[in-house]
Amino acid sequence: MNQLREHWTGRIGFLMAAIGSAIGLGILWKFPYTVGENGGGLFLLSYLICLVVVGVPIFIAELILGRSSQRAAVGAYEHHDRKGGVWKVTGWFGVLASFLIMSFYSVIAGWGMSYILMSLNGFYQSLSGEEVAAAYGALVSSGDISLFWHFLFTLITTAIVLSGVRKGIEKWAKIMTKILLVLLVLLFCYTMTLDGFGRAVEFIFHPNATNFKLSSLIEALGLAFWTLSIGQGIMISYGSYMKRTESILQMSGIVAFSVIVVAVLAALVIFPVVFTFNLPPKAGPGLIFQTLPYLFAKLPGSLVLSTMFFTLFVFTALTSAIPLIEVVATNIMELKNVSRKKAALMVGAATFTFGIPSAFAGSGMVFPDWPAIYGMNFLKTIDSLVSIWVIPVGGLLSALFVGWVMDKKVLREEFVFGTKIPALYYPWRFFIKWIVPLTIVVIIIQKSGLYDFNRLMGA
Repeated sequence: MNQLREHWTGRIGFLMAAIGSAIGLGILWKFPYTVGENGGGLFLLSYLICLVVVGVPIFIAELILGRSSQRAAVGAYEHHDRKGGVWKVTGWFGVLASFLIMSFYSVIAGWGMSYILMSLNGFYQSLSGEEVAAAYGALVSSGDISLFWHFLFTLITTAIVLSGVRKGIEKWAKIMTKILLVLLVLLFCYTMTLDGFGRAVEFIFHPNATNFKLSSLIEALGLAFWTLSIGQGIMISYGSYMKRTESILQMSGIVAFSVIVVAVLAALVIFPVVFTFNLPPKAGPGLIFQTLPYLFAKLPGSLVLSTMFFTLFVFTALTSAIPLIEVVATNIMELKNVSRKKAALMVGAATFTFGIPSAFAGSGMVFPDWPAIYGMNFLKTIDSLVSIWVIPVGGLLSALFVGWVMDKKVLREEFVFGTKIPALYYPWRFFIKWIVPLTIVVIIIQKSGLYDFNRLMGA
């Protein structure tokens, strides 16, 4: 099977796919409101440190696992496990994470598609803030409408994956990643003209300890996972499509730098709009769907501006949804020896079906007693399960495997190939063996509620 494996046409293909995967809703949806909730500049600094200290080492490790084995997540661990395949369960954590994320991710992305149509119709131009928020509430509570967009988004994503690595994933990653970058730059240029741009720059870059707690640092650690697509088996699959001639260290550095730039640009697109109308930046998850549409309607060229923004939103969702389907499909292809088309259709149908309760989560039409039993609706339950347990535990097991189990000779060969700084191998291995596992354990303890580390600061 390895001899028949597709590969990227070149480094641009890999970079566009990897950057597109990383620049998902974690950047455009989660990053800005998390910055707002945790004090701005000091949180951004913490996030950058966490990205370099924790995110990049695991990113490199997953690429090494994929390229050295020429296998997807489950097969990669099986290939490198010298003691009989026990560690392949780590690969299943990535498969599970991707499957669960896609099931509700497509629902949220579907809401973005709905907002494109709403923007083109100029629906919320004459509405008050309360009416815009009510429109979002109506969308979320309309299970049939959410289901329609959930189906359409899943269908588009599946169609791209079943076309193959070069003709599907790489081709569309190049197109969509370029378009979303252009849209982001155009929106950034527009927000530079707004009155709130200066305040936004100060908020994002000026360290402010007022709202920063120890839990904010842990939040930054968790966000580093989301914004690099690690712990989900994605980079193992993408690494397996890399040619042996590419430098993993160089490619990882470019992707990480791109993620940082886009994250900052996304914040500089959203917060100038918020500050222009003197609203608090702590708007939470409702910032995208409730606050921004109302504010866009007050700005010149609101129809074009709003449509561009939600098109950007959907494109970022698509570029990161593609690898979610791909991870599950490629593992099925290898383990069950089925065709790509059949595997992609199976995964698309399965994620759509499992996501139906998430589409109806706001309406209560499916599993109406779920919130009373589990404390939150179905969509939030799956999101919480993945964020608190599946991704961090998968990342922890990955770090332990690469740092302590995997053959040192293979690790060093893959790491130093093509790099001009081979000495970085030793600090990287130290981080992957000791620092990364420790910080992930801290994330799990804090987010699961086992212990609140804010107590250490008397907060």
